Amino acid sequence: MSPTHPEAPVAPDTPALHGLAAVSAGLTGFGLVLWIAANWDTLGRTGQFALLQVGVVGACALAWRLRAARPAAGLLALLGIGGLFAFFGQTYQTGADAWQLFALWAVLAAPLALGVRSDVVWAPWSLVALTAVTLWVQAHTGHRWRTDPRDLPVYLIGWAVAIGVCVLSGPALRQRLGTGPWSFRGSVTLTVVMVSAAALWGLFDRSVSPHYALGLVLLVAAAAVLGRPAGFDVFALSAVALGLDTLLVAGLARLVFESGGGDTVGRLLLVGVCAAGLLAFSVSLILRLVRRPLAQGVSA
Repeated sequence: MSPTHPEAPVAPDTPALHGLAAVSAGLTGFGLVLWIAANWDTLGRTGQFALLQVGVVGACALAWRLRAARPAAGLLALLGIGGLFAFFGQTYQTGADAWQLFALWAVLAAPLALGVRSDVVWAPWSLVALTAVTLWVQAHTGHRWRTDPRDLPVYLIGWAVAIGVCVLSGPALRQRLGTGPWSFRGSVTLTVVMVSAAALWGLFDRSVSPHYALGLVLLVAAAAVLGRPAGFDVFALSAVALGLDTLLVAGLARLVFESGGGDTVGRLLLVGVCAAGLLAFSVSLILRLVRRPLAQGVSA
């Protein structure tokens, strides 16, 4: 009988423990906000503000003193800042637009993300920043998500800021800022959704708005950048390819159904076949790019 060996202790710096710590921090922050909401009348305004502020300061102090708990404590502090701003807006009714609160949240949490240098904080920070951008565009287009040509500068500014967030979390600045792959992937995915939604809305106007053509150009440029070896990311490239395919198929559908002639079933079949072929081409191209390092290693 072979001798039994005691189980090896779990290393304190494993990805699983980091993930559990991040989930715990998120649930703790969410639970704190819910507890305050449940005891809204009992605590009073001063007690509510004090509890939220103590939570934020305590999380920041924990991130400063304990290196192992820094990502989870940083996430808790980020959530606490958001809860504090939400409570302030609900209590005093300042009249500020929602995008202003999210923008201020992102600005004040940026030093926290720079100090923690973890994707656990950068990924939700990117979500907050891009939410602020989306709400800013909506507020400056009459709160109606319209795509009139006169609103095109607003969309261009919003898209430019969203691209800036993607660059900030991208591979080029990863070593300097401490960002990770998931903050970049999340930023790219949300930017693709923002651009694709505006482009689709412009496509199905009475007359096609320039937002559609600009959205196509932007996604093609993004695919070209992400397809290079230096900035290749299969998740981000897949998100861009999906947005580009959606815009192309939607444009084909409008062209086919406005051209006249033929029955509806035949038009739907044509659009479906083209969509399947375009999707197959996109997948094969991405797989070829994924296998590119292996082919280069074999040839070397």
